Amino acid sequence: MTAPSDLFAVMRAHVVAALRAILPDLPEEATARVLVEPPREAAHGDMATNAAMVVAKLARMPPPKLAAQLAERLAALPMVEGAAPAGPGFVNLKLRDAFLRDLLPVVLRTGEAYGDSGLGQGVRVNVEYVSANPTGPMHVGHCRGAVVGDALALLLRKAGFDVTREYYVNDAGAQVLALAYAAYWRYLQALGTTMTEEDYAQSIPGGLQYRGEYLIPVGAALRQIFKDSLAEPGAMPAGASHWLDTVRDFTVTAMMSAIREDLVALGVRHDVFVSEREVVAEGWLGKAEAALAAKDLIYRGVLEPPKGKTPEDWEPREQTLFRATRFGDDVDRPLRKSDGSGTYFANDVANHLAKIERGFPQLVQVWGADHGGYVKRMQAAVAALSDRQVTLDVVLTQIVHVMKNGEPVRMSKRAGTYVTLRDLIDEVGRDAVRFTMLTRKADAQMEFDLDKVVEQSRDNPVFYVQYAHARCRSVLRKAGDPTLAELAGAPLDLLADTAELALIRRMAGWPRTVEAAAMAREPHRIAFFLQDLAADFHVLWNKGDADTTLRFIRPDDPAATRARLALVAATAVVLRSGLAVMGVDPVEEMR
Repeated sequence: MTAPSDLFAVMRAHVVAALRAILPDLPEEATARVLVEPPREAAHGDMATNAAMVVAKLARMPPPKLAAQLAERLAALPMVEGAAPAGPGFVNLKLRDAFLRDLLPVVLRTGEAYGDSGLGQGVRVNVEYVSANPTGPMHVGHCRGAVVGDALALLLRKAGFDVTREYYVNDAGAQVLALAYAAYWRYLQALGTTMTEEDYAQSIPGGLQYRGEYLIPVGAALRQIFKDSLAEPGAMPAGASHWLDTVRDFTVTAMMSAIREDLVALGVRHDVFVSEREVVAEGWLGKAEAALAAKDLIYRGVLEPPKGKTPEDWEPREQTLFRATRFGDDVDRPLRKSDGSGTYFANDVANHLAKIERGFPQLVQVWGADHGGYVKRMQAAVAALSDRQVTLDVVLTQIVHVMKNGEPVRMSKRAGTYVTLRDLIDEVGRDAVRFTMLTRKADAQMEFDLDKVVEQSRDNPVFYVQYAHARCRSVLRKAGDPTLAELAGAPLDLLADTAELALIRRMAGWPRTVEAAAMAREPHRIAFFLQDLAADFHVLWNKGDADTTLRFIRPDDPAATRARLALVAATAVVLRSGLAVMGVDPVEEMR
């Protein structure tokens, strides 16, 4: 009896085959919603299926009656020890221990590729994340989006998708102009201006919005390169056209360089950086308008006054509007203002058309929760531009509150108003930052407790998982570091304790976890799985402390030792496989 790598997928195939044997005329699509999952309670067995409930109506049979027939057929399978109908139409399954144990050689032969899936079938997916305005250092809010997006990209690759990781540089618009004015002030300071900061702030559009110290080196660099050639008479910015483009481009480049350095420190990398200014300059907005106009999806009109907060793109005058309501949005959306200039939304439409034209049938984007109201309109635009052939999934990330000594940490001297990503990494380390950011669902608010993240206790999930891997490695080093191939032929029938089998059952769920997390776009499920796997391993370790016959290395029993080393090595493999999806390095030993 040889176990495949994904026990849940194999059992689902058996369930579907059993259904077809009972109902020969069952349509192919009728089984699409058939699931095989772990039961809600471990006492109910190893797996449960909803198959009878899913097809009962089509089969014109009561779900419990169909479940009873299905259970009878599944009980006859050689890997099934028992099958029983339950509740309104579930079937609970108990697998034979021998079948579970046979999974270990599969894990050992496959190594960290265990859990790799063909689910994605090589479909191209564009995952856009971070995309922070290049107006200052990255803060903890950007950090969460960066980690979630990067882990999601790694997860989708694990699940068999062809992933392109993209950063969309918002280098157009009012915020970038405000950044240029702020950098120019630091340049004037480097030249020794006698003007006060407040006088300068009053002389520029919108005032001085960015006052953090991070622009001081930019001003110094501008002085070193351009000397005083950018300075206006009287050191006033009245003739901004003389220097604005130069300072803006120089500052955006400097900010993006700093952002890239922060991302590298976090272990986050992108394959593509796309400039908003270049998208506009290349005429993608005109192309998008032409494409929508050809489908009669653009018209001139006046929108009704919005209820509640007035959005920036609403005007009580005639505008160029996109028929977003045809694609599920609440109202039609402006593409151009009454003066003919493009809206913020229009530039995003142009960017998404560029993505579609680059050949991505699936788009995934990670946004801050404050952009939640923007989701429907962008999904409508993508559906319209692609004739509903391209999907856009948006993952929203909630804010992060940084805590230390029980108090919120509110600001960074360098940034001026917030805690920077680099502050966080310097305080607790890259791996702790990444793992912790994935211990909550992305759209749930979280507290990042700096004290808890470095605490060595089971209450710290980062430590708990890393400690499990370190313990595995310590056992294997003590045994002389046998290779995975050497352990693949161990006498696994000696693994009979409930804690040993529970650990194998947990590992059996890894391929299913990868696929389920990828489909749901929820990388936090990986962190949850690893915490459960680590807990199962620590339980077995502690049982060995209390019962010497369960220790991993037994000089008096070489066969039992070899079987348990195979179990330990397989556990370490799955821990590394999961940590790789999270972008976290496994720890060899804990001090």
